[in-house]
Order: sequence, then C-alpha cells, then structure tokens
Amino acid sequence: MSYFKGALLASAIAMTAGQAIAQDETIKVGVLHSLSGSMAISETTLKDVMLMLIAEQNAKGGVLGKQLEAVVVDPASDWPLFAEKARELMTVSNVDVMFGCWTSVSRKSVLPVIEELNGLLFYPVQYEGEESSKNVFYTGAAPNQQAIPATDYFLEELGVEKFALLGTDYVYPRTTNNILDSYLKSKGIAEADIFVNYTPFGHSDWSKIVADVVALGADGKKVGVISTINGDANIGFYKELAAAGISADDIPVVAFSVGEEELSGLDTSNLVGHLAAWNYFQSAESELNTEWIAKWKTFAGENRVFNDPMEAHVIGFNLWVQAVEKAGTTDVDAVREAMYGLETPNLTGGIAKMLPNHHLTKPVLIGEIRADGQFDIVSSTEPVPGDAWTDFLPESAVLEADWAELDCGMYNTETKTCVQIKSNY
Repeated sequence: MSYFKGALLASAIAMTAGQAIAQDETIKVGVLHSLSGSMAISETTLKDVMLMLIAEQNAKGGVLGKQLEAVVVDPASDWPLFAEKARELMTVSNVDVMFGCWTSVSRKSVLPVIEELNGLLFYPVQYEGEESSKNVFYTGAAPNQQAIPATDYFLEELGVEKFALLGTDYVYPRTTNNILDSYLKSKGIAEADIFVNYTPFGHSDWSKIVADVVALGADGKKVGVISTINGDANIGFYKELAAAGISADDIPVVAFSVGEEELSGLDTSNLVGHLAAWNYFQSAESELNTEWIAKWKTFAGENRVFNDPMEAHVIGFNLWVQAVEKAGTTDVDAVREAMYGLETPNLTGGIAKMLPNHHLTKPVLIGEIRADGQFDIVSSTEPVPGDAWTDFLPESAVLEADWAELDCGMYNTETKTCVQIKSNY
C-alpha cells in the first residue's frame, strides 16, 4: 500500500466513525499537526498515527463507553495559525483533548490559548525544556533526556574538541544551544571552540555554513556538529555535507530532529555513520516494538516508517486513556490529576511513567544512520526522569515543577515561592 493510499484509508476510517455516531455521544480528540508547509515532512505522519490509535481504541469499545472522534485541522506550519486552530478546536469543535504541535514556537503560540480555556495538550516532540504548564503534558524529551547525553557521547566516545551548534532560528534551537553552550564551557570547552549558527525554516543554501564548519577544524582538532535544524531544511544540509565530501568519520553530526521519517525522503548512502539522539528508534529490539511496527504497516502501508515523536503519541494517548478511565470523566482538571504516576510500556521494552512535572521517564538512545534509513543503536540508558528546568543555567537550576504537591510549574527552591511561568518566545 502506498503512503497516499494509507493516508486516505486512515482518513476514511476516521470520517466514517465520526459520521456514524451522533456528535454528543463521542469523545472528541483534536489533532493539531501541520499537513502542509515546511513542517509537513515531520508532522503529517503524527496525524496518521493518531488516527490509527483512535481507530484501534474504538475497536476496543472506545473510552467510558463512548467512541472517539478525531477532529483534524491543518495549521500549515504557520505559528499564529496554530493558536487560531487550537481555539477553534476547543470552542467550535469542543474537543476534550488535543495531541499536536512539533516546533516549540507552535507550542508557545498555543500555550496562552489552552491556559485561557483550560484545555489539555499532549506535546510529542523533544524540546528545550524551561517550561511546565498545567495544561500541557510533554511526552517528548527534555534536554537532559537528549541534548546533554548526546553531547556527552561526542565528548567521551568520539573525542570531539570543537562544536558547531547549527539550528533553525526559533526558540527550541536557541534555548537548547544556550544550555549546551553553558554545559560545554563547564566541561572545559573554550568559547572560541564553539561555533553557533541559525538559519530560517526551509533554508536551502548550506555551502557557506558547511565551509565554516570545515574551517573550524583547520587546526586539526576534532569537530562535531550538534544539529537542531528542523523540517525540510535538513534535506539541503545533508546534501551539502555529501557534496563537500564530508563523512561521519571526518565531522560527525548528531541530530535532534532527524529520524526515520525525515530520512525516508533522502538518499542516505552518504549519511551512513552520522548520528541522531532520540528516546526511540524503529530498530529497537523488543517484542512490543515488533508487534507495533507490524500493526502500523498494516494500517498505513508497508513502506511507512515509525519514529520517536510517533512513539511519544502512543505513550501519551495510552496514558490519557488510562487517566480518563481512572477519573471517570474527560474533565481536564480531573484527567490531569489522574495522570500523575501512571505508567505504560514504551516500545523499547521499558516503562514510561508520568511525573508531577508533566514530563516522562524516557531512555536515551544514540543511533547511527544506516544505508537503509534506519539506525543502529550504539548507546542506550535506563529510563531518565525528564527535567523541566535545566541544571546548567543558573536562573533555572533553582527551579522545580511539581503540579501534584506544589501545584506549581515554576517553584523557586531558594525563595520557597511559586512564580509565574516565564515565556521563552
């Protein structure tokens, strides 16, 4: 089955289910992912996995005796439109929960809307941390579950001495690189050995930037690239690396936003050995993962791949179903309070647990790109508790998030006070 046939089948299943059941008898699930624009390369498949999860849950009898109804919108990689579509989902469609966003700028666009209307968002993508909202459950990685361990791998395993921090120009790369800059300096890396560059979404001309990265190693020191480049700009970046004859042995790249889905559209023959850091890879060996991949390919098509943010949606959805059934209602406050401490299997063979800071426990995996677009896992850890506030920025090191006991996402442990959540955007 082709990608398009799979997507059409998924859409048809969702539409048929929605039409067959009276609206007031369904539990509505908002799906807020870009289906067009620069981020469609990453987000469209997240919409598809949500349709699969909803169809699968409905086949089990739904939730609280009601069928689930997917309400899909397209914010079109337009950050203000994310806020408009979120408001539409909550006030017009009256959804009970939303699963969505990819970039942090889209999440931060949605944040004031869901806090105003007391909505509930499950956010499935690795991000910069420095946030804990009462209305968001962060099922992707915090920096201590991806960026910091990946940097340690460069330092300890690959002997990298100089770092090029390349990112798309928005809040996630800038905040993550700010954290990494501080962390690298604490590890003895000189400021002159850290090169930072930001490019717009969809950036295509990488020749000068790649040349600058190569020049960083003119003194013979080992250079590594930490990439927070997002969306289809990755295609041009990796093509330029290949055109410049740069292999992973020469200058290794570890990416935080490139996974199986992004690689499925690339010629990966020249990318073998470059790295990605995630909490899940499709190549993970576990019985549950094997079963899940088989179900996914049956649903979406034999050529479709599975990746980390998709697994995060599986985890988030399963925890939401548990919380609704535990609370006996879809009421946001009741569901939120029921979430704390809930556990569900992750696809790598461990357990994901929801913490009071609205983050999960997640294993950290480093994978090398293979010629077939999959990853060889070269490093893995036991589940790491997600930290909403980094220890590597002085203003954040004193902060704690705890919605269960402290009812606060930004508690100052020195002043013993809860302060208003700051915005990074």
